[in-house]
Amino acid sequence: MALLRDSGIRAPFQRFSVLGLKALVLCALSVALMVIDYRQNQLQVIRAALSTAVYPLQLLVHSPISALENLSNTFASHQALLRENAQLHAAAQTDAIRLLRLASAERENDRLRALLNAAPRISERVAMADVLHVELDSLRQSVLINRGTRDQIYKGQAVLDPYGVVGQVSNVGPVSAQVILLSDSTHSIPVQISRNELRTVATGTGDPYRLTLNYLPRAADVKVDDVLLSSGLGGVFPAGYPVGRVVEVHRDPSQPLLTVSVEPYARLDREQEVLMVWFDQPAAPPPPPEAPKPTSNKHKVAPAVGSSKTAGTP
Repeated sequence: MALLRDSGIRAPFQRFSVLGLKALVLCALSVALMVIDYRQNQLQVIRAALSTAVYPLQLLVHSPISALENLSNTFASHQALLRENAQLHAAAQTDAIRLLRLASAERENDRLRALLNAAPRISERVAMADVLHVELDSLRQSVLINRGTRDQIYKGQAVLDPYGVVGQVSNVGPVSAQVILLSDSTHSIPVQISRNELRTVATGTGDPYRLTLNYLPRAADVKVDDVLLSSGLGGVFPAGYPVGRVVEVHRDPSQPLLTVSVEPYARLDREQEVLMVWFDQPAAPPPPPEAPKPTSNKHKVAPAVGSSKTAGTP
């Protein structure tokens, strides 16, 4: 009985000692592998192989979730496209109505000009040009386009985009041209406020988002959100093209002039294409009438009564 009792007590301790020895060996092996991997990076190949082997399983596990996310994104994108399509359709209808109004106003303007015997200056030809290089620093605001003299581009030509006036050609070569932007600090454009036809000059500030009006007295009728149009003075830009919108008006009692900031309509810092426009030049004014020829002395008529000269006065 004592022998059986001793064997029954030793058996669990033997199993415990075997399990403890195995755990100790595995811990030591793990520590050794971590040290080797940390110091010599020898397990990278094994880790890469295991990652490659496990990847199909990971893909299989995540496939249902990815499919649900893609399906949800597809429905959301479809709904967003439908909303955007409806908005664009409404905007297109609004723009069509505005174009009809503008066409009617243009016809009336042409009729009035015809009545006044004045030839309108209208767009003769338009060509698209790609922007090759953009220079937007505080000292120089310009773009390089891929059209030149072989495309009949000329120095001083007006450059537009679908939103408004961009600038004018400053230098032109055979296959390219430099366009100085409205925002260049050396560039100015004659403008007028559409609300009251007040004329002034818009000057660049070196910032593609800001122009300034420098020559307005403090009492001038200028308000925020006033629209500036090209006035046509100077002969470069035709009248009536949008230039910008007044965003700030500062009246300093100690200064005789206003400080007015204008946001250009043209996307001067995001242009990828611009419009080169050729305009019909206005008709030349008629020549002045010839001065009457002086009469000879023998046919001179005596001065009338009340004249400051008497008959005997030479």
